[in-house]
Amino acid sequence: MHFKNNIKQRNKTIQGLRSFKDTLPTSVKKIIKKKGHIFSETLANWKYMVGNNLFKICYPKSFRNSNKFELSTLLIMVKRGQEVEVEYSKKLIIDKVNSYFGYAVVQKLKLITFDVSLTRPKKETIHNSNVTNSKHLNKIVDIKNEKIKKSLIELSKLFKKK
Repeated sequence: MHFKNNIKQRNKTIQGLRSFKDTLPTSVKKIIKKKGHIFSETLANWKYMVGNNLFKICYPKSFRNSNKFELSTLLIMVKRGQEVEVEYSKKLIIDKVNSYFGYAVVQKLKLITFDVSLTRPKKETIHNSNVTNSKHLNKIVDIKNEKIKKSLIELSKLFKKK
C-alpha cells in the first residue's frame, strides 16, 4: 500500500486496497467515533453485559454523549412492573458497561418504561381461501389457449400455498 499526498484535496490518499474505515467521509467517521460505536457495541453485547435476568426485562434505546451541560447517558427501555429491579441494578449496569469498554463511557442511566401488551405486533390471520376471486377464475377458464390457462391456474395455486 502506498501513501500519497494529494495536493488538490489537501488530504492523504491511499493507493491500492483500502479498508472500509478509510473510504468513509470524515464527517461520518466523527459521528461513528462519538456515538455509533458505543451504542452498536452496547446493543450487540447487551446480554453479555447485564446477564440473562436483566436482558429479559430491559434493552438499550439510545446513547447520548456528554457535552457541557449533561453527562453521557444511556437510555434503557424497561418493561412495566420491572422498574424497581433495574433501578437497584443501575450501578451494576454502569460498572459492567464501563468495564467492557475499558473507560468511563456511561455516567448516568435513564429508564423509560413500556407496556409489553401495547408493543407486541398483532398476529395476522392467515386465510387459506382462494387468492383469485371467482370473477378472475371465470376469466381464466374462458381463455382459449390451454398453455396460458394452465399456467395461470398453477400460478394461483402457488399464491394459495403462500
